[in-house]
Amino acid sequence: MAGNNSKKNIRIKDVAERANVSTATVSHVINGTRYVSPEVTERVVHVMEELDYRPNSAARSLRSTKTNTIGFLIPVKKDDTSKSFFMSIAEGIEANLNRKGYNLILSNSKEDMQEEINRIKMFNTQLVDGLILAPTNDDFVHIQEVLDNHFPIVMIDRLPINYKGDYVLVDNFQGTYDGVTKLVTSGYKKIGFISSELGITTTNERFEGYKQALKDNHIQFNDKFIELGLSSFQSGYELTDKLIGNNIDSLFIANNIMTMGAVKCIQDNGLQMPEDIAVVGYDNYDWTKITTPPLSVVNQPAFDIGFKAAECILNRINNKNQKKANHIKLKAQLKVRKSI
Repeated sequence: MAGNNSKKNIRIKDVAERANVSTATVSHVINGTRYVSPEVTERVVHVMEELDYRPNSAARSLRSTKTNTIGFLIPVKKDDTSKSFFMSIAEGIEANLNRKGYNLILSNSKEDMQEEINRIKMFNTQLVDGLILAPTNDDFVHIQEVLDNHFPIVMIDRLPINYKGDYVLVDNFQGTYDGVTKLVTSGYKKIGFISSELGITTTNERFEGYKQALKDNHIQFNDKFIELGLSSFQSGYELTDKLIGNNIDSLFIANNIMTMGAVKCIQDNGLQMPEDIAVVGYDNYDWTKITTPPLSVVNQPAFDIGFKAAECILNRINNKNQKKANHIKLKAQLKVRKSI
């Protein structure tokens, strides 16, 4: 089969018309034979996805073996504050790639598993030499089904099960452990914990860090102090309200947008930080520095994640037969401000 084109008879001309570019530009995007701006590239890639256009193998064989372009696929919903985190990662990737003469194409799965598969398929038609991925699918088998066996890939931020390849992660367990331990050593005993639902590695590890910190500090685990919900401002607000009703004296929130909701709830209840309730949030976004008082947070080294991921993907591209995978875990850092 010539890349599914016979079924729908979609031609390069159809892609060009829909994307409002020349057929030559579409060809350059596919084959990496000339620089095309990221905006135009993204538009062409999007149209190719819409039309389910696959460059056939004969056309692909005419292109140079390398495009000097890396794909970066992120999982950001419309109102999610994590876009700032992933943009910092992208800056780190580009800083490294640019020094080596590589370009970056950014795409978004919108935290949708099928959308992620569609975009990986597109990247896998050799538009890029490799892919850096913050995955939405929780099982690598689903991703593997649409990847060439030797297509270079590096996972960041989260790990799907059954994945043994290269990755760059943050030590979420240690970051949470340090934050909760700081609350304990500051004299707090009824420590609430708010997170999005368990299931992905980041949330699981943060919950384990919370539990271990309590255990090591001889504080009884109390499930009335635990609230899990949607990753949203509203959910953070409502879950904080519940925990305030359970008389917590402090709160660790393992998710940035939920932290925003939690802070608003604390303010609306007329409570003061840290006099009435101490707070530690996750991720060091700018807004956390200008609250009253400024928030203590666990800082993830976003730029460094990107820089290291770029290093990993280039190493994999240049050493495709290397058996040993690169497993990198970066340290998160607790930034203590006035909310403890």
